[in-house]
Amino acid sequence: MLEFLPQDVRDGLDLARKRAAKRRSRMRVQVGEAVFPVLRFWDGGFALDADLTPHLRGLVDVYDGGRHVFQCLIIASNVENGEIICEFKRSTAVLDKAPLDFWQDENAPVALLPRK
Repeated sequence: MLEFLPQDVRDGLDLARKRAAKRRSRMRVQVGEAVFPVLRFWDGGFALDADLTPHLRGLVDVYDGGRHVFQCLIIASNVENGEIICEFKRSTAVLDKAPLDFWQDENAPVALLPRK
């Protein structure tokens, strides 16, 4: 249906769609010092604006607002409909503390009382 519209109208609609997607999403990708807004995010990848973003490969950090959420290893990125579609091999959740290397009982005492 869009093919019947003039090219400048189609360009305006694409621009409006990109602006709305950027406004809705708080997620962003950081590569070194460069930061790129995420348009869409799904289980195996995410989409970035092709006009603002170079082709990405390797390890990137994904933030939701100011909170570091994931570290992703991008294995492929290609351009489709003005978006760079990045697929990642792994996505590791970032924790605020180091993982334990032992099992800890839920009912274990928090501290020991000294003997008198």
